[in-house]
Amino acid sequence: MSAGKYRHQIRLQVQTETTGPLGPQPATWTDWEPEPGQGADIPAEVVPLSGRDFIAAGEKQSEVSARIEIRWLPGVLDTMRVLFDGQVYAIAAVLPDPTARRHLTLMVSAGVTDGR
Repeated sequence: MSAGKYRHQIRLQVQTETTGPLGPQPATWTDWEPEPGQGADIPAEVVPLSGRDFIAAGEKQSEVSARIEIRWLPGVLDTMRVLFDGQVYAIAAVLPDPTARRHLTLMVSAGVTDGR
């Protein structure tokens, strides 16, 4: 079976908060597995949409936005983040397939929020 449209590999991560003996610990990001034991790599199509540079708070910053399409997976939320090609993307929106449960479109951005 060829990779076809979903030729990229992404990872979805979920923020986890733990409480230790001294109280709440800093939140950490852990890989999300669609099904236990299946692994965290998810086939996807990643399409860069735009990029821009700007100055905020006296520093030069950049932002990249992209569209990521994956096969339908229940449980994907906009509170997660995406790892792709060494870059962290914050999920701005999770858009379902309007006609059937065949795919999800993730609208993402990287740079300013660093996936938070």
